[in-house]
Amino acid sequence: MTTDDTLLEIHTNALAGMGSTPRHFGRMAAFIADDGHPDEDLSEETFRARILKGDNELVALWNRHLNNWDFAQEAAWADDASPRTRARRDATYDKLALGTDLRKVLDTVVPMSEVPAPTIVTKDFHDWYTPERAAARSFYWRAYEEKLRSKGWSAPSIASLDEASRAVVERLTDPEQVAARQAKGLVVGYVQSGKTANFTGVTAKAIDAGYRLVIVLGGTLNMLRAQTQRRIDMELIGQENILRGADPDDLDSLVGVDYVGDDDPDWPEFVSHGGRPSLRGAFDIERLTTRDNDYKSLATGIRALEYEKRDQTRPLRDPANLHHAAARVLVVKKNKAVLSKLVKDLKQIKSLLGELPTLIIDDESDQASLNTSNPKKWAAGSKERTAINDQISQLFGLLPRAQYVGYTATPFANVFVDPSDAHDIFPTDFLISLPRPVGYMGVQDFHDLDSPVPEAERDISNSQEKAHVRGIYADTCDDRLQEALDAFLLTGALKLYRAEHGVTDADFRHHTMLVHESLKTDDHAELALRINTMWHESGYSSSAGHERLAALYEKDFAPVSAAQAPDLPTPATYGELRGYVSDARQRITSGGRPVIVVNGDSDAYFAALDLDFHGPVPVWKILVGGTKLSRGFTVEGLTVTYYRRTTHQADTLMQMGRWFGFRHGYQDLVRLYIGREEAYGRKQTADLYERFEAICRDEELFRKQLAKYSGLVDGQPRLTPAQVPPLVAQHLRTLPPSAKNKMFNAELVAVRSPGDWIEPLAYPTDREKLRHSNEAWRAVLGALDNDPSVFVHLGGDRGSFTRYAAKTAVISHSQLLKTLDSVTWGRPDLVAPHLEYLRDPGELGCATDDWVVIAPQTSDGDSAAGSVLGSVPLTLVKRGRNENGVFNRLSGVAHRQSAERIAGARTLSDDDPFATQLHQPRRGAVLLYAVGNQADGSLDGLVAGGTVAPDKLIIAAAIIPATDPAAKPVPYLTFRTIESKKDSPVIDVS
Repeated sequence: MTTDDTLLEIHTNALAGMGSTPRHFGRMAAFIADDGHPDEDLSEETFRARILKGDNELVALWNRHLNNWDFAQEAAWADDASPRTRARRDATYDKLALGTDLRKVLDTVVPMSEVPAPTIVTKDFHDWYTPERAAARSFYWRAYEEKLRSKGWSAPSIASLDEASRAVVERLTDPEQVAARQAKGLVVGYVQSGKTANFTGVTAKAIDAGYRLVIVLGGTLNMLRAQTQRRIDMELIGQENILRGADPDDLDSLVGVDYVGDDDPDWPEFVSHGGRPSLRGAFDIERLTTRDNDYKSLATGIRALEYEKRDQTRPLRDPANLHHAAARVLVVKKNKAVLSKLVKDLKQIKSLLGELPTLIIDDESDQASLNTSNPKKWAAGSKERTAINDQISQLFGLLPRAQYVGYTATPFANVFVDPSDAHDIFPTDFLISLPRPVGYMGVQDFHDLDSPVPEAERDISNSQEKAHVRGIYADTCDDRLQEALDAFLLTGALKLYRAEHGVTDADFRHHTMLVHESLKTDDHAELALRINTMWHESGYSSSAGHERLAALYEKDFAPVSAAQAPDLPTPATYGELRGYVSDARQRITSGGRPVIVVNGDSDAYFAALDLDFHGPVPVWKILVGGTKLSRGFTVEGLTVTYYRRTTHQADTLMQMGRWFGFRHGYQDLVRLYIGREEAYGRKQTADLYERFEAICRDEELFRKQLAKYSGLVDGQPRLTPAQVPPLVAQHLRTLPPSAKNKMFNAELVAVRSPGDWIEPLAYPTDREKLRHSNEAWRAVLGALDNDPSVFVHLGGDRGSFTRYAAKTAVISHSQLLKTLDSVTWGRPDLVAPHLEYLRDPGELGCATDDWVVIAPQTSDGDSAAGSVLGSVPLTLVKRGRNENGVFNRLSGVAHRQSAERIAGARTLSDDDPFATQLHQPRRGAVLLYAVGNQADGSLDGLVAGGTVAPDKLIIAAAIIPATDPAAKPVPYLTFRTIESKKDSPVIDVS
């Protein structure tokens, strides 16, 4: 052994001996060296020199341990220093007793991680999962951790996963606990951001701690289930548990064994435990599902679910039995037939289930798992459930020690589950929002959210939109599909160029393009034929084709890469890239077809599909499809996306964002071709890029709200998940958070409408209620000027306009609120969300300090005027009500323009001088009308002696809050969850 190897061994053993608490490193190292290497140079000078010389193994060792201490949540040794802070790192150095010069060097090679901690909203919980207990039983977690390290995960990324997975496990019930208790939680990640890694880590720690049945609900198709099964088999369960004693060198014994039995090229990459875990002081894992087989009624009887107890006099959850019993793991798809088989088999061992610590992981928990039946249609006193939700509910009923953890990137539907339903999946115990991973390319990487750079000054160096997004507009004759195909070929060539020019740590194995225009399978076939024809007619081997590629390269890719990725090798000219274009084209057309349609509904379809990202042949193809190319389906190597499909729900649209993910080594090459004027309904168009931005704001506000209510106050949770105020927002009025059948328990809380009209149309008909309602306006009516102002409505034709006179007043925001709170509304439930917004003084609330009241005065043939509650004379207007007593309209269209100018919602005009004069920041406008019912006949009959009795008319208002076009957008709607036991009304949120 060389001296260098000896020093590394001493450092390794010294740090390992410290466990979770840093200790005096010099003494620990000297103690280790004393046994065999007493003359080894352990000076800090030698240590520092080794680091400066670039000893990667030594740096990696210290990187791992320093990050573990940086991230540790429970660190009594750190004098209350928070994780990932300078104070925490200094406390670590102090405990290690390291000198100043060595600290500086370590800070250089192991900088403090900037990965934020997960955000946690939680109930109070028993702190059973201590660092000591976690370290004492960590066989599978350590194996998983080592596997991630071998895959190239950085030390901060592993430490972050360790922290986030621990946050989940410590909130589960202690598996050794005497009393049975269920816990339910929700983990919120980002689309294609590594949620599987988190729940694999949670599973590893949970089974180490004593959970002995793990049920993973892994998608609605076997393709997705098998994808999850493979991942868990490879990174957690491992070779020895898959082989179950079979000799890997004996081909006969491998018949029917996953992966190794059919020469899977990745078998050597599956984690190895160095022997059967049960022979190495741990326990085995028995798989009750395999790569190719979902759960089936057990052919060997129920014995596969029976657990051997070392001490028959004690329950299974007793440590004497629990930590010697094998764990069972199932990865099942969300299918009623499959889950009902599992429920049936569990019922046969019901006497054991009360002792069995169980973990249920629900991947994509907002898909299929939710109860989407309409409560309005349930029989009295009953609760009806949809198929998968019913099976999950039965699992809760059978497994009193079951812990449920849902995972999703689109959590809106989950938080609308009824918290009072004990057998449903509302996350009553914890809500955890995972941090955005380092290197992840998400919505924020395609949008210039709140950019300080003025729009006119944005370019490819300071704008994500300019760098990555290419809009498709209806008013041009070019749908840019040919350009997108050219971009796909160019980016493939650039990946090959980089692979040959020293970029060895990037994943260039797969290269794909996604085309998503429609959900109809017939459309997919037609589109695939068009793309295939276009590809073969593109002339990629002709001079004209190369000229077109060269033009796109010089105009787009060369400048963007120079601005966004100056450290990555990029050809100076297209001529340097041309040879790689030919190679890329051959890879894309291998097998005779560049296009694959992905739209089948059956497992057999996907089994026959020539699309295997885990097979021996890299995938370089154009994928055309719809829904099957969205939720749960990971498109490896995705570089160019052509997206033009509209949808009506935010979570559905977000799941279609397959262009999100990790793009190490080619993030600058990613392009999104997206529709900016797509047909939406009969007469509308939708800007899909704008819609994704709105979703991003909804999502970020959700995370911000979680952060606001996370943490402890005096050692207690600030709020539990069920107590959290409105979390789900809707920035775009035409894009609700989720499908209508997932929002039966959603209650509309606030309609945030800066610059938008609020015009209640339902007023009482009872005369006493009318009198009371109108009385609320007395002070406002009394403030109106007797002298009218003249406002101008500008027509669409040049020079056309309409003037109208109005009595005006300026009132405070508090006075308007007092008035509106006193009005008697015909439908208070419809007005309440608007009032909630007007009352909100926060950053998302109504940014209005005062209001201009405008009472238009008309003079048509049927008009009349009179004083109301002592006001100056006001013109009365006649409006018709429908059969439900609701007015068809109130405000006049010609009156709105001036009010909109005052509120900042319309550009000021010299042709409307009074509105321009009255406008100022944070000022709204109110159009006020004295309304007579059309069915009551002539308005003159309402006036007696120049006055109008307050029980003979309605004082009605249309309100437009102040807005600033340059301000940050706020959500249009916010919702909260209804608890059925509180008898809250279930409302229609269509």
